[in-house]
Amino acid sequence: MSLVELHLALLSQGPAHGYDLKRAYDAWFPDAKPLPFGQVYATLGRLVRDGLAEVVETRSEGGPERTVYTVTDAGRQRVREWLAEPAPPAVSGTEDLVRKAVVALRTGDPERPASAFVADQRVAHLRRMRSLADHDPGADADDLGSRLARRYAALHLDADLRWLDEAATALESRPRHEPEGPR
Repeated sequence: MSLVELHLALLSQGPAHGYDLKRAYDAWFPDAKPLPFGQVYATLGRLVRDGLAEVVETRSEGGPERTVYTVTDAGRQRVREWLAEPAPPAVSGTEDLVRKAVVALRTGDPERPASAFVADQRVAHLRRMRSLADHDPGADADDLGSRLARRYAALHLDADLRWLDEAATALESRPRHEPEGPR
């Protein structure tokens, strides 16, 4: 994920301070991990340093001091260039799900076999799919971005579940002489 370009895109909606950006990010990507405040402000500092954003004002309004940022022309250009490049397909085996399954298989813990990991992960994925299905569709009915993000999450979970089913089948059908453990 490119936080630089995401921050710039959020700023392209109009001048904002860090709290506004965090709130907007969390609204744009409601099912993603929330953006930490520290990351917002560190990224804003780099954007200003690199000339992609600038400070337009600092205000207090009776509370903590808030610095308001805006995107520069160079920042808008950076977002255009980023959007022009297709995102690489996420087909690597470096996802946590795959890494944990391989580690569970390779380490061969007799008290916690890989099949237990696969079964538990499947339950967690099904629980997450149910929470997506239980989401009130009216809550973001007019927000195409939120609907698309939720649909992506559901389809991604479905693909993971299919892979977990294949992993469970492979574990069940492996020859008995092929133990789990280091190779």
